[in-house]
Amino acid sequence: MNLITLTDPRSPVSEAYRTLRTNLSFYSLDNPLRSLVVTSPASGDEKSVAVANLAVTMAQSGRRTVLVDCDLRRPSLHTFFNISNDTGLTSMILNDDAKPPLQTTSVDNLWLLASGPKPPNPADLLGSRKIDQLIAALTAAYDVVLFDAPPVIAVTDAAVLGAKVDGVLLVISAGKSRRDHAERAKEMLEKAKVRIIGVTLTNAPKDNSIDSYYE
Repeated sequence: MNLITLTDPRSPVSEAYRTLRTNLSFYSLDNPLRSLVVTSPASGDEKSVAVANLAVTMAQSGRRTVLVDCDLRRPSLHTFFNISNDTGLTSMILNDDAKPPLQTTSVDNLWLLASGPKPPNPADLLGSRKIDQLIAALTAAYDVVLFDAPPVIAVTDAAVLGAKVDGVLLVISAGKSRRDHAERAKEMLEKAKVRIIGVTLTNAPKDNSIDSYYE
């Protein structure tokens, strides 16, 4: 269980996620963030843990929140919430279903769109017009939509998806993420004309909370 915002809501880490939620909420008052991709420079940076906990805090604040697992090669969000991955994003797109198969979670106001079965061409699927339609439909019906995307350096998925949403949040893990990987990820996203909202640091020493830095 990686959802510390549920297992230990009074911990400093949980409070840090709530601070991140607040910072994102006030990022742009004129144009509030409705759709956000969360990714990392490389594997092992705990971006799925971060986006899941962020989604929980968004839902706990009363926002109708949808969490979408777009890490189609290594999906994991369904395991956090003990939900089936038999159907999800890929089955919806490949079967041309009009309605996304959202699943309820144990958290009020939080729904999960699991990844579904692994497709042969994840980047092509995420770049399709059907994904544009899905994003439009979800942002029209819910308050905030968070997308968990694969690491930037590993594949092009995050850049492809990031160009379709309001912005991208990079997750950096203290003691794990390499500086050169972070710099390269930033450059790759900027070349793809992706709006980088900022960077959040996880796995920090216990005397420091998770912090966020905005450009």
